[in-house]
Amino acid sequence: MNVLVTICARGGSKGIPGKNIKPVAGIPLIWYTIRTAQRFAEKYSAHIALSTDDGEIRSVAAAAGLASGYSRPDYLASDSAGKIDTIRDLLEATEKSTGIRYEMVLDMDVTSPLRTLEDLEAAWEIIQADKDALTLFSVNNANRNPYFNMVEPTADGYFSIVKKGTDEKPLTRQSAPKVYELNASFYWYRRHFFDISLKSPITDRSLIYVMPHACFDLDHMIDFEFMDYLLSNNKLDFSI
Repeated sequence: MNVLVTICARGGSKGIPGKNIKPVAGIPLIWYTIRTAQRFAEKYSAHIALSTDDGEIRSVAAAAGLASGYSRPDYLASDSAGKIDTIRDLLEATEKSTGIRYEMVLDMDVTSPLRTLEDLEAAWEIIQADKDALTLFSVNNANRNPYFNMVEPTADGYFSIVKKGTDEKPLTRQSAPKVYELNASFYWYRRHFFDISLKSPITDRSLIYVMPHACFDLDHMIDFEFMDYLLSNNKLDFSI
């Protein structure tokens, strides 16, 4: 089966400038994703493609062994550009340049690097076993539950639990319906997903892979400091 691994890293981050190549434990952030992608690609003969509009990101990626002749169009490099459209453009450009139609796409997010080769393999097995599934995305068990300890404003100005089940409000977390948090680490897509112009990886035919270990997205400087501490001091109980 032909698999394309996509790594999307634009250069215009406003919250944390240069975050995709910001050093974490002395290594550019994007290298963690590239290295895991390379291990998967070597084992399964997959092709890796980089989408960036930034020359410095391109150079840092090349130094890790991921050269790219593709340049992300300006209209896909803004804050408002959708990730699905970005992946689709890279997919179509790569298919054109290689002459290969990829049956599966694995998108790996640079800013959520705590995934292992074993995670990618286990998730791939799950989606391959369900031929009707369009997507699969990585998640963690949720720290908050909308059926139990999350509230939202009501029309009369008060606050109420976000989701109400068919029974009375659960009195314990354990009795509440199970929910999960997307950790933005990786997404599997069937090629057909990109042919039907969907805009979100969350569809009516989506599967999940529950991470058996810590995984979180780097949105704020404190996240980078925490990640740097974990990696610099070997505090993870798994290897990436």
